[in-house]
Amino acid sequence: MKLGLISDTHGHVPNAVHAALAGVDYILHAGDVGPMDVITELEAIAPVHAVLGNTDYGIALPVTRLEEFGGRTILIHHIVDVDFPSQTVRELLSTEKPEIVVFGHTHMPFDELRSRIRFINPGSASQPRGGTAPSVAILELSGETPALQSIALQES
Repeated sequence: MKLGLISDTHGHVPNAVHAALAGVDYILHAGDVGPMDVITELEAIAPVHAVLGNTDYGIALPVTRLEEFGGRTILIHHIVDVDFPSQTVRELLSTEKPEIVVFGHTHMPFDELRSRIRFINPGSASQPRGGTAPSVAILELSGETPALQSIALQES
């Protein structure tokens, strides 16, 4: 199973996202979506599971999602400080025990294993920071260890 990971679109889905995420089974959007038109556009690629970001207002999305894909529990939440998680995130990690956490907010790609939990930020598809390129990622769940492919988008 392939999951497309995207975050921080802020109302803009670059054309390169369509090619980069073509063929994924689902898309996980880790917040700062922009208007719901973004979700509609992404759903033309694959079904979308999205959460609210700190700049999302007036759209009907949950703040947090706990999903199971390919037998793996994945927590999707916009702001996750991996060094100092908020009380809400700490409680979810403790009670729900996700194997993977997908988050956004920093606009910079991140992939690190901490205390047996893999934390993944796909970066920003439309407004990268820190000298990084616009990016998305594909998480391949078949096999014993999930494989992550970070994809730098050609700006359009």
